Amino acid sequence: MQRVTLGKTGLCVNKNGFGALPIQRVEMEGAVRILQKAYDSGVDYFDTARAYSDSEEKIGRALSHVRDKIVISTKTQAQDAAGFWADLETSLRTLKTDYIDIYQFHNPAFCPVPGGADGLYDAACRAKEQGKIRHIGITNHRLAVAREAIESGLYETLQFPLSYLSADGDIALADACRSADMGFIAMKALAGGLITNSACAYAWMAQPQFSHVAPIWGIQRETELDEFLLYQDAPPALDEAMLRLIEADRAQLAGDFCRGCGYCMPCPAGIEINNCARMSLMLRRAPQAGWLSEEWQAKMKKIEDCLHCNQCRKKCPYGLDTPALLAKNYEDYKTFL
Repeated sequence: MQRVTLGKTGLCVNKNGFGALPIQRVEMEGAVRILQKAYDSGVDYFDTARAYSDSEEKIGRALSHVRDKIVISTKTQAQDAAGFWADLETSLRTLKTDYIDIYQFHNPAFCPVPGGADGLYDAACRAKEQGKIRHIGITNHRLAVAREAIESGLYETLQFPLSYLSADGDIALADACRSADMGFIAMKALAGGLITNSACAYAWMAQPQFSHVAPIWGIQRETELDEFLLYQDAPPALDEAMLRLIEADRAQLAGDFCRGCGYCMPCPAGIEINNCARMSLMLRRAPQAGWLSEEWQAKMKKIEDCLHCNQCRKKCPYGLDTPALLAKNYEDYKTFL
């Protein structure tokens, strides 16, 4: 089983990290079963967020009895110190713990710093002094903010999207974190579902150049967990066949495409942007029947109600022309009906 040390935190975790965003969509009993099976199988790092509805509560219920044997990271989207403290106290309560191993600022549009008018970084330092958090981290989808966080020396971990579809600039962030002795936590290792071969994704991430990277795999189903548990016991080899598949995926997905991060949401017109804006890709990379159901036809039709307010475009961390992507995907979708 491969293990990763998260930079200067000194925390050493299984390279199979558990991304707990998807379990908010699982009923309590099933989520607890999946989380406990992960722990029983050697997974010891669990990442969640205050924004992931009841994900923290499920981790607390499933794993509070082994709290000293696991590493937990969670996140706050607070914009000021008051919101920070409210989120932190809620997370401590729902996770059934008196400390958070890594407390992360959740995709801020700026890099919180000491003395900032928002008071966020100073609040984190105070919480660390009180023993309520042990390490201060930041997550982001913006290269500029991520670079600033690394260069500042203020953060012990960075969580950023990384997969074999990543651009050179994204991969360079991982290298910069290694040089700065900063933990690198890789989210979106399956590119929001666009990568359909998990063995390829796992083998690519297991390369020596990423030995310091801790991927968190988003787990919703027990069968998904079983795949990654199998890989940790029998790691897939990055052979020629896998490399050809990776190159084919890169060729198909090069350029502007929606990663499904959801930071464009909510839409004032009720459009499920994070899925509708990448429907063309999903239709070609997953079984089509589910995406062509009456439910999804209705969701795609909502694109006709677009207000062209450009809120989604302004919020997209990748700078995509989201309204144009929606229109393009809708026209393509109709050819499948």
